[in-house]
Amino acid sequence: MNDRMLVHKVYHRLSLLSLTPHTLPFKPVQFPSALSPASIRARPLNGTVRSLRTTAVMATSRLRNLVPVNAVASEDGSGGASNGSVASTAATTALEDEEDSTLGVRYRLPPQEIKDIVDAPPLPALSFSPHRDKILFLKRRSLPPLAELARPEEKLAGVRIDGKCNTRTRMSFYTGIGIHQLLPDGTLGPEIEVHGFPDGAKINFVTWSPDGRHLAFTIRFDEEESTSSKLKVWVAQVETGIARPLFKSDEIFLNAVFDNFVWVNDSSLLVCTIPLSRGDPPKKPWVPFGPKIQSNEQKSIIQVRTFQDLLKDEYDEDLFDYYATTQLVLASLDGTVKEIGPPAIYTSMDPSPDHKYLLISSIHRPYSFTVPCGRFPKKVDLWTADGKFVRELCDLPLAEDIPIAFNSVRRGMRSINWRADKPSTLYWVETQDEGDAKVDVSPRDIIYTQPAEPLEGEGATILHKLDLRYGGISWSDDSLALVYESWYKTRRTRTWVISPGSNDVSPRILFDRSFEDVYSDPGSPMLRRTPAGTYVLAKVKKENEEGTYILLNGNGATPEGNIPFLDLFDINTGNKERIWKSDKEKYYETVVALMSDEKEGDLPIDHLKILTSKESKTENTQYYILSWPEKKAFQITNFPHPYPQLASLQKEMVKYQRKDGVQLTATLYLPPGYDPSRDGPLPCLVWSYPGEFKSKEAAGQVRGSPNEFAGIGPTSALLWLARRFAILSGPTIPIIGEGDDEANDRYVEQLVASAEAAVEEVVRRGVAHPNKIAVGGHSYGAFMTANLLAHAPHLFSCGIARSGAYNRTLTPFGFQNEDRTLWEATSTYVKMSPFMSANKIKKPILLIHGEEDSNSGTLTMQSDRFFNALKGHGALCRLVILPYESHGYASRESIMHVLWETDRWLQKYCVSHTSTVNVDPDVSKDNSGTVSTDSESKAIAASGGSGPEVSNTEHEGFDSLPRINC
Repeated sequence: MNDRMLVHKVYHRLSLLSLTPHTLPFKPVQFPSALSPASIRARPLNGTVRSLRTTAVMATSRLRNLVPVNAVASEDGSGGASNGSVASTAATTALEDEEDSTLGVRYRLPPQEIKDIVDAPPLPALSFSPHRDKILFLKRRSLPPLAELARPEEKLAGVRIDGKCNTRTRMSFYTGIGIHQLLPDGTLGPEIEVHGFPDGAKINFVTWSPDGRHLAFTIRFDEEESTSSKLKVWVAQVETGIARPLFKSDEIFLNAVFDNFVWVNDSSLLVCTIPLSRGDPPKKPWVPFGPKIQSNEQKSIIQVRTFQDLLKDEYDEDLFDYYATTQLVLASLDGTVKEIGPPAIYTSMDPSPDHKYLLISSIHRPYSFTVPCGRFPKKVDLWTADGKFVRELCDLPLAEDIPIAFNSVRRGMRSINWRADKPSTLYWVETQDEGDAKVDVSPRDIIYTQPAEPLEGEGATILHKLDLRYGGISWSDDSLALVYESWYKTRRTRTWVISPGSNDVSPRILFDRSFEDVYSDPGSPMLRRTPAGTYVLAKVKKENEEGTYILLNGNGATPEGNIPFLDLFDINTGNKERIWKSDKEKYYETVVALMSDEKEGDLPIDHLKILTSKESKTENTQYYILSWPEKKAFQITNFPHPYPQLASLQKEMVKYQRKDGVQLTATLYLPPGYDPSRDGPLPCLVWSYPGEFKSKEAAGQVRGSPNEFAGIGPTSALLWLARRFAILSGPTIPIIGEGDDEANDRYVEQLVASAEAAVEEVVRRGVAHPNKIAVGGHSYGAFMTANLLAHAPHLFSCGIARSGAYNRTLTPFGFQNEDRTLWEATSTYVKMSPFMSANKIKKPILLIHGEEDSNSGTLTMQSDRFFNALKGHGALCRLVILPYESHGYASRESIMHVLWETDRWLQKYCVSHTSTVNVDPDVSKDNSGTVSTDSESKAIAASGGSGPEVSNTEHEGFDSLPRINC
């Protein structure tokens, strides 16, 4: 396409819209003088064509936003237009297909077979009552429209706030609540629908009252429905389903920026509300009061990851205060309302098990422009249940200087909680190494305990000392508690048995193992719910036998895959009895929860009742109640298959070996009805995510089950089974650093070796065409994808990289599991960065990124700059920026378009790929020792934007042409 043709097409696009005002169903666009057709026609051609293309993209983007309010978009591209349409659908589609890279594209739909799976109605979420006699079916909708993501949001202190709702942004919601009685025979009674609120309500934060007689939840509405979009708290009677507002006043709204509400007892709730005295948001001054200054004249060492959405100035600080400040209100079901405490930024509220006290956490100034709000000064107070101040537990200073080494923590009291087995006893942890994991000290952490209101002069009691980093406690009673500690660098984890009420019983180690050794995992102790609503260790007793038994629920990792189990474990002797395990031949079953847990004391083994899930390769998950002693199972759900068109897909867990001897595994999926001997090899998509290990033995262990149901999410690689692809899902990419070696120092070498082994395996099996294998991944998987195209171009025909980070010098204080800085491991940072090897990437790569990515490290700029580096070296590449999307993609428009882009890329550069990519003996090797080579729908109307921003180098006239032999 030459420059004059480009100008002609831009003018033609604009002239089609030059209709008289009375023919338009909406106000006509007013072109700025720089964009008038005449000015475009008269513009000299000796200027840069790139600026003209940019201007054209902006113009068409604005035009596509001008859809009439009452227009209904249709998926055939007509947009609901009648005989007043600007041009025929066929002509418009042809024009867009020809110019999508030049003038921008609208949102597209993937092929019907993919679209049908993504649009399938979602299954409900389940919630069991405290007494396990009722089940909520929380009904969900399908993907949200982009208009919901396009709502204005404030990015403050690492938090994104919807100012209209006064909540976090991008909240999903339920559309309805159904209540079912769980009958003695395991069947469900008829549904009682919660009702009484207006149609169209969006439901959030559904919680049971402690006695199970009421539900509390919030409702909100779309702003355009002339109802406030702020959240109101409602309550419903479980027996009748009748719902009503908790507050009689229409002026009390929930503030859900941090916490929301909590049941204090059976009949009252503590609610975070927007202060009634709050006025309008602060206005940003037209002229700043002064420059933005940050100083480190004290020479403090402050190393932080690349946090996003931080506060930037005093205005941001005031705005954060405005939205986050809460007035706590104690509200009873009888209508009584009482404000307690002063307005503040309360971040958590935790009633004591006996409902007499409240543990209240808040944050306060001085704030930081360097770290998010989780590190702001933090105050923890103790109040009575009616809001009277008892005492201050701690007031921690700003924590900008937490070291980046793994297992580093904040100094001072942390993990402050109530003992689950006591009415009102507190416990917490304090570090002894100044929070710095690099400091060698013993003990490293000390656990303290203390009554809510200690006697005069009564200090805290040391409960236990730890040499690793504290990881939590499972309480039982004064005779038994389990304490957990771990250390990332060595992958070590230990479980201690302690007697909290006795100083005469010495703590002892129950388990001491590597947490990456899944074969040795004994399982996790199951907890039972107490009448107070807390959870403690479920102690079990056997008839006519002494001993202290607990239940261990394990994944059951084996070389044949996971076989979940439930063990009866004697805490004193270590003896165990396997009382249940999954069927390993056809099904994959798991223990979900303990159902016989509402009573005090040890649970008789013959009264045991558990909730299990059951699934197979082709049968979706259903839930069962399993009761002892008969171990008879009652099915309580009968969910339909979410995608029956793939019900007979083929799934196999495959094992193979890397050239250095490390055992690898992957899950191979094949389309329904496929026979390799009859149909021959297929195009194949490899989708993975690397992981770090300290030993080859642990890296080679099998994780997952061959019998698990294939869950297909809206952006899953498994969607391409419907397009007759072979999918190699999750091939293990272990990056191993044994002993004192750092895994990432040999990242590229091990990455390539793992990929070579995976490709060789699918080719050996005859299911994948060696020249038609694509690779893809999300986030760190996108980083992997770019590195493989740079360092192993002989393996893949093309790549898809979503929301990745490609230049590690932009994340200088660590990334993923790397805790060395750029200055400590410069060569590793540089060698791992595919940005630094952009000149080596000759295979087609599709980059996709959310424009509002909030994930630490994966700034949208990463994809922008990587694309420019690729384009500067003539790589065949395409960049798609999704408006309003974050690290994961949420809206239907964006997800459908991502699938369209991905399918287009795979069809064009994988399915239709014919050039030889096998290793050639004459091909040179790059300095990493790996092979490199020089050979090689229709539109839907946009909501909140005309479409994703697309850049590519696939078309004639751009800076560089890809060097490809086709």
